[in-house]
Amino acid sequence: MAYIDYYKILGVDKSATQDDIKKAYRKLARKLHPDLNPDDKESEKKFKELNEANEVLSNPENRAKYDKYGENWKHGEEYEKAQQQQRQYQQQNYNGGYSGADFGEGEDFSDFFQNMFGGSGGFGKSSRGRASGKFKGQDVQAELTLNLKDAAVTHPQTFEINGKKVRITIPAGVYDGQKIKLKGHGNPGANGGPNGDLYITFNIPVDPNFERVGDDLKTKVAIDLYTAVLGGDVKVNTLDGSVNLKVKPETQSGMTVRLKGKGFPVYKKEGEHGDLFVTYEVKLPTNLTDKQKDLFEQLKNS
Repeated sequence: MAYIDYYKILGVDKSATQDDIKKAYRKLARKLHPDLNPDDKESEKKFKELNEANEVLSNPENRAKYDKYGENWKHGEEYEKAQQQQRQYQQQNYNGGYSGADFGEGEDFSDFFQNMFGGSGGFGKSSRGRASGKFKGQDVQAELTLNLKDAAVTHPQTFEINGKKVRITIPAGVYDGQKIKLKGHGNPGANGGPNGDLYITFNIPVDPNFERVGDDLKTKVAIDLYTAVLGGDVKVNTLDGSVNLKVKPETQSGMTVRLKGKGFPVYKKEGEHGDLFVTYEVKLPTNLTDKQKDLFEQLKNS
């Protein structure tokens, strides 16, 4: 696996705060989003790399592993467990408990352990057969990408792990970077040990229409000059359909109104939602006729 510099992808240095990382991600996500760059394969590739970098660096635990282990950050726990087990075996060998042997073909230990310790270290079979210690199976890391609307509704999802289908129900309100654990759905244990666990990390790309801030949503709606000046109605899209919003006379561009309860569902709190904040963008008329320009002149001089 080639080393990827996540800090470089986000354009921040290693001392960046979580807020710096969040701001850098949002800025680049808006620029590289596939919806804004149709048919641009390079932009799509960079967007995926950007989401991967954000997933790691926006999570303090993952970021610490990445800073420590680099490209092998996902195997940080395995590395530390392997070191501990190696020390235990070496101590047992020293005390005469095992004869000790190099890794050989057919061993149950993963290539990760062999690569990490150079294929040796007393982890193999003893002269009396397989070591009797039970070891938990390797945990499995999976990523699930959901768009914002899918993340806003409770729905089932099926995974296939080790040839077995695992069906889970994803609660409404999950957030980008959130990780859940499914106990016992990882790789099989060794010597009768328990299975590892399955960790699923949710990846929710930036939505072109809504910005999520906690449980609240922000959106923009365009209104014409006449509606802004005289008032009127405008249709506003929400996650579950559209609503008619009454625009007050003399509404300024940039003015924001709140639609209570029209935001994002609150995670594992059924029936609770954040709010939707709608910002008006007043669009000036173009391609005016001479008559229309005269009317604006009269209005100006009145």
